[in-house]
Amino acid sequence: MISLFGCVAFAELGSMFPDSGGQYVYLREAYGDLVAFLYGWMLFSVANGGTIAALAVASATYMGQIVPVISQQHVVLSVLGITLTRAHVVGLLLIVVLTYVNVVGLRWGALMQNVSTWTKFAAMAAFVVLGFTIGKGHWSNFNPHGVNLTLGLSPGAFVSAMGIGLIAVFWAYDGWVYITWVAGEVKEPRRNVPLAMVLGIIVVGVIYMAMNATYIYAMPLSEVAKHETIAHAAAAVLFSPGAAVWLSAMISISCFSAAATCTLSGARVCLAMAQDGVFFRSMAKVHPKWRTPALGLIGQGLWAAVLTLSGRYDQLYTYVIYGMVLSYTLTVIGLFILRWKRPDIPRPYRCAGYPWLPAIYVLATAAWTLNTIITRPTEAFWGTTIVLLGVPGYLYWKRSGDAVRP
Repeated sequence: MISLFGCVAFAELGSMFPDSGGQYVYLREAYGDLVAFLYGWMLFSVANGGTIAALAVASATYMGQIVPVISQQHVVLSVLGITLTRAHVVGLLLIVVLTYVNVVGLRWGALMQNVSTWTKFAAMAAFVVLGFTIGKGHWSNFNPHGVNLTLGLSPGAFVSAMGIGLIAVFWAYDGWVYITWVAGEVKEPRRNVPLAMVLGIIVVGVIYMAMNATYIYAMPLSEVAKHETIAHAAAAVLFSPGAAVWLSAMISISCFSAAATCTLSGARVCLAMAQDGVFFRSMAKVHPKWRTPALGLIGQGLWAAVLTLSGRYDQLYTYVIYGMVLSYTLTVIGLFILRWKRPDIPRPYRCAGYPWLPAIYVLATAAWTLNTIITRPTEAFWGTTIVLLGVPGYLYWKRSGDAVRP
């Protein structure tokens, strides 16, 4: 619900500025170049690269349930505190494939994404339907069996703990903003970008709840918490170990599909920044044959590979997730600012529930950000540091770069 309230605000902004770059463009129009750049810097340095790295390795890890030789436990190299497993090597290969396919054309990148997306949708639908109809689960698992659902905490501490839990949940829902990054390449963007965001949140929410309900039907919460590859474990309980292998394939495809989406869309933010003269100038160019931001895609892929090799992508993303949510909060506030500053801009879609729904979103995410700073000061400090490290780069590019945006 929190993400959906932010989504309807973004939908209006997407209808106002149907350009590639999405949230970067909205922040630029509302606050100016520096705030927009720091957002783009955060995306390139940690968020996108870390997401692609994490999803590629996760895809390889689930693949290891099918092909044991890929298993995470097999160490290929360990040097300078960095441990490289076979899953990391396969993850690197997946990053290479994703980057290459998206470089050689938007059509091929979109086709790969669509095929993997519909494949996982079909597999998940089969898992849920068959799990509840012929699976060997138990409805009694939905009974907490005396478990203290408030963890024995006071109301204030419980709310704070829920806020910490939302760190991972916000990351899981984070993909709803991707469509705004490629808005300039979407047919009828003023209509389709808002529609895609709202429908995307609703569909993903239904899928998450259906999948988690199936996991709990398979085993109690205490057992769910013990498994890293939960879909594999749940399928083994509901059906058989053989079926669990196919569920691992589904999750592997799901992670690969999500990485494909991030790869396709993320480089478009670098393109917008470079065209504004505040990023590597070479990334401002669109390949004359393939009509893609080829150098931006390659740079993004190389950085994701570096983060994969470092083994620190998950930690880095934890550092910066609060900054991501803060950027969404600033963007929704920007909706109010632009209603005042730019009332003349056409708005084919106007935010549903304005001003109440975006105001609720701002209050909820601001409280969450403050809670994260208080309860996770180390992550908040390093997240802020990573963002501010972009300031010298901004000053350099701003002084030496020239905008090439048409």
